Amino acid sequence: MTAIEPFSIAVPESVLTDLRERLARTRWTPDFANDDWRYGANAAYLRDLAGYWRDGYDWRAREAEINRLPHFRTVIDGLPIHFVHVRGRGPAPRPLLLSHGWPWTFLDFGKLIGPLTDPAAHGGDPADAFDLVIPSLPGFAFSTPLTVPGINWWKTADLWVTLMERLGHPRFGAHGGDVGAFISAQLGHRHAGRIIGVHLTTPGQLTFMTGGGWDEREFTDAEAARVARMRQVRASETGHFVVQSTKPQNLAVAFADSPAGLLAWLVDKRRAWSDCRGDVESRFTRDELLDNAMLYWVTESFHTSARFYYEGAHDPWRPSRAGMPVVAAPTGIAVFPAELTFAPRAAAARYYDLRRWTEMPEGGHFAAMEVPVLLIEDLRAFFRGLS
Repeated sequence: MTAIEPFSIAVPESVLTDLRERLARTRWTPDFANDDWRYGANAAYLRDLAGYWRDGYDWRAREAEINRLPHFRTVIDGLPIHFVHVRGRGPAPRPLLLSHGWPWTFLDFGKLIGPLTDPAAHGGDPADAFDLVIPSLPGFAFSTPLTVPGINWWKTADLWVTLMERLGHPRFGAHGGDVGAFISAQLGHRHAGRIIGVHLTTPGQLTFMTGGGWDEREFTDAEAARVARMRQVRASETGHFVVQSTKPQNLAVAFADSPAGLLAWLVDKRRAWSDCRGDVESRFTRDELLDNAMLYWVTESFHTSARFYYEGAHDPWRPSRAGMPVVAAPTGIAVFPAELTFAPRAAAARYYDLRRWTEMPEGGHFAAMEVPVLLIEDLRAFFRGLS
């Protein structure tokens, strides 16, 4: 068995000095007719945020706060894997694996940790406690350096099974959004016997698992607005997918050199994909936006995080078994109104062993950060009846 070792974040001061110097030397692009961000990140907003990153943001304080979590690293199949493992406080905590996406990091789940692991301390029932395992995807943040090609979302699911076995969890629950939902669904497909339940906030991986998804006629009248939103998303919010699935290294060169460029790419996604109605700081604090950028910058991991798209696009998913439902583990889906993709409930009921379907009043693609209370309650309710 490969060792599991405690890990602490300790960014060298030279990296922080270099960051401040690069931000100070940024050659800012002219910007006009872009108050609504239609061309991408608004330069005036970005310049102000970058100024705070350089002169006001306190990484050492944030680093100390993040290090209060129990971090670990191990090696699986030659790949370095970082994860947070927080033991639950309750009579029988359920093991639950949380898988993030892009441009997320493990820290996107930070607001869930206390209430899910120690519900009594947050006004909940101790019987709802979870043991949480929150890995960084291969090539993201501290699951680096990744130097092996071909690691994609469905191969990552196999890595997570090994990780959970090493931690003493032969059976566990899985939750995820974005590509983390793909990973969680794959766990419920290939490893259904090990999975207590699968909980998703991004059900769009049906298109990968069915070769085309669904007939739009399956949508009810009440679901029709979701169709319109998905069309808008396809028209305006898939540029990152095209580039990162084809030539990710070109972006990587730019963003390894320019923290302002990296910030623009990341913050634009937080604004466009969240339920913020154009005001990104209504859902994320400045420090939260910069925490995300820092975890990509200090680990020099943008290039391998972007390659996750390439590897997924160039090694198509193949089913591990025939038959329906495709995802045989009990499944719960939380539907957030500003999520990027959607599945009609009728199709979801065929492709998943669907046990719970929750229409949320607010929230978007980054639900764990945007509306953690809603997600926490849905996770508790879904897993409460499973064993």
